[in-house]
Amino acid sequence: MMSENLYDVIIIGGGPAGMTAGLYASRANLKVAMIERGMPGGQASTTHLIENFPGVKSIGGPDLSMIMLEQAQEFGTEYITAEVEKIEDAEKKIKKVITSRGEYLTKTIILTTGAQPRLLGVPGEDELRGRGVSYCATCDGAFFRDKELVVIGGGDSAVEEGIYLTRHASKVTIIHRRDELRAQKILQDRAFKNEKIEFIWDTVVESIEGEGKVQHVRIKNNKTGETGEYACDGVFIYVGMEPNTGFFSELPILNEGGYIVTNAKMETAVPGIFAAGDGRDTVLRQVVTATGDGAIAAFYAGHYVELWEEDQE
Repeated sequence: MMSENLYDVIIIGGGPAGMTAGLYASRANLKVAMIERGMPGGQASTTHLIENFPGVKSIGGPDLSMIMLEQAQEFGTEYITAEVEKIEDAEKKIKKVITSRGEYLTKTIILTTGAQPRLLGVPGEDELRGRGVSYCATCDGAFFRDKELVVIGGGDSAVEEGIYLTRHASKVTIIHRRDELRAQKILQDRAFKNEKIEFIWDTVVESIEGEGKVQHVRIKNNKTGETGEYACDGVFIYVGMEPNTGFFSELPILNEGGYIVTNAKMETAVPGIFAAGDGRDTVLRQVVTATGDGAIAAFYAGHYVELWEEDQE
């Protein structure tokens, strides 16, 4: 009875990494389920237009997400909509995935839970997301050609992405709450030398405003208390990322930032648990890198299944 209800691979998360893992694992004739709490696609499904996925000139994020899901399902990946609550060990090196819809047993798990941008938490941010508010310069920068942009933040991501945005924008203003940047010195030097970049120091953004699209931000100086409006066509927010690792935070697989640590085989410190995509400790979080991770994780999960089956003989 257990063999009938036992999966070879359970993928937790339905973004590009998870769907690619499902495609590769299913094509390897493994019994695969993918558990996702919401719509498939993760961050990709919230991106209006994707133009940097090789072989596809331009496609809507939701459209690409549905194509990926259909491919995985065509080869046999079972799609389960549920909230994962906990991962436990069962007998004979089997993992138990406890969800809002019941419990599932599996030989291996691939964690593709992703990460999400930390929100600024100001009025207008949610309402104008996709209408000038963005969290990804490489995704959306090209839509702001010859426009004036605001970047919020002072770390590596804010400065590096601000520099990137000058390829498209006519002007980039970095607004930082402190009087100096936290970014690496080499990035700071590049930004200070860039004629398209200006800085507003000791300042926070209190709201993002506009009729149907971003038109200005309301700012406040931390030291003087002075407030005002600053006109712009877009706002890029870089105040950190938050990995979606809450339900397995007790497992010994996370770094201090909460990201999943893996080796080149996408193996974590727990045998039988792999990870892929934006929730992993990695240098780039894009659809193309997530899909690569997913393929590798599925490949080595298949190897783990073979060894597991040999141990049962």
